[in-house]
Amino acid sequence: MKTRIICFLWAVFVVLTTTAQESKRPKVENRLFRSEVIDKKIEEVKQLLSGNPRLAWMFENCFPNTLETTVHYRVLDGEDDTFVYTGDIHAMWLRDSGAQVWPYVQFANEDPALKKMLRGVILRQWKCINIDPYANAFNDGPTGGEWQTDKTDMKPELHERKYEIDSECYPIRLAYEYWRVTGDDTIFGSQWLQAIEKILQTFREQQRKEGRGPYRFLRNTDRAFDTVGWDGYGAPVRPVGLIVSVFRPSDDATTLPFLIPSNFMAVNSLRKVAEILTKVNHRADLAHSCTALADEVEQALKEYAVVEHPKYGKIYAFEVDGFGNHLLMDDANVPSLLAMGYLGDVPMDDPVYQNTRRFVWSEDNPWFFRGKAGEGIGGPHIGHDMVWPMSIMMKCFTAQSDDEIRHCMRLLLSTDAGTGFMHESFHKDNPEQFTRPWFAWQNTLFGELVLKLIADGKAELLNSL
Repeated sequence: MKTRIICFLWAVFVVLTTTAQESKRPKVENRLFRSEVIDKKIEEVKQLLSGNPRLAWMFENCFPNTLETTVHYRVLDGEDDTFVYTGDIHAMWLRDSGAQVWPYVQFANEDPALKKMLRGVILRQWKCINIDPYANAFNDGPTGGEWQTDKTDMKPELHERKYEIDSECYPIRLAYEYWRVTGDDTIFGSQWLQAIEKILQTFREQQRKEGRGPYRFLRNTDRAFDTVGWDGYGAPVRPVGLIVSVFRPSDDATTLPFLIPSNFMAVNSLRKVAEILTKVNHRADLAHSCTALADEVEQALKEYAVVEHPKYGKIYAFEVDGFGNHLLMDDANVPSLLAMGYLGDVPMDDPVYQNTRRFVWSEDNPWFFRGKAGEGIGGPHIGHDMVWPMSIMMKCFTAQSDDEIRHCMRLLLSTDAGTGFMHESFHKDNPEQFTRPWFAWQNTLFGELVLKLIADGKAELLNSL
């Protein structure tokens, strides 16, 4: 009860000390990209949320943040090309960029310029994968950077070379949705086919059936999760059909290399690829290879991903190694166990997922924190007592009751430290202690959440907060 009262008082303080009329968007002349349909949608949502001016103000600040501050669109060699900063780090993560522009896809048919920008992101992602399918983040050209001394096969085009399964999956997710919405199959040309070949090769290598594969990573650092043990290959695994992910979506090294949420995302992604290859490219051979790998990984997940918890029953482990060892936790970054329902990697009514969802949002998850200001999941990337708003958003995306939605939205509204933006993380007892003031993925994700809730008929609920 005491924590709830403190959270309420903080929310009142934030509302009273914020001037909702002062937009935090860049001046029009300073915006990197403008979309009439997005501007129109913002005004429409502000009207719908007239009963909650603070939420309307935060939506206006957050939803266009990727477009206006991180998108660099141009035409190169006659093709659309879009390089997307992650925010305060001027590099393009395959995961982040795919997630950052995702909420805009639904509007692509209403704005030709927006459609071209999105097409450019997808084509740029194929180029990046073809440069190096093991890299997670890229420079805008062969510029080098701060991590060129990492002991791995670095190239000047790479910002960082931390191999993560989801780096391959997010571009597929974006391209599939863009194709589904627009019908534009011109993104599935030779670069796409080459990228899919590389993704398949990478996933097979990282099943570790024929040795550890070509990838290793070492970094001179005092931060354990920023480098990889066992001579850069990670902990031993028994080849059981699952795919190794040396790093998590947090860019932290895995403890046990079979990262379960990412393997679920790989299955989902491979099935999407098979559909595109069949319907667009007429490549039954390559489609069959994708389906066969998806079937193999899915079967392995059935055998190794589920463990019996004494309190929650059958739940999904976060990481396993094929030897019978498992790690029970969740990390805030997506894909995560909590986010599997949001991504569509498991059905929302899957009883194992629902048990897992209860587990990860509790003190039984070592990376769940509850304090005076709020509660949520964090992770080793930032450390103890730091909650990621992304986890609160994932809980809200997958909520099945209005009470849960209210709780999550109140947490998000009361923990922005009065800035009108989402942050990477905030301290569970003090929202003014936060990391990354400019993190475009979290901002745009907040806008995506608000739009989903409105589409689900929750405008009245949002106005009543």
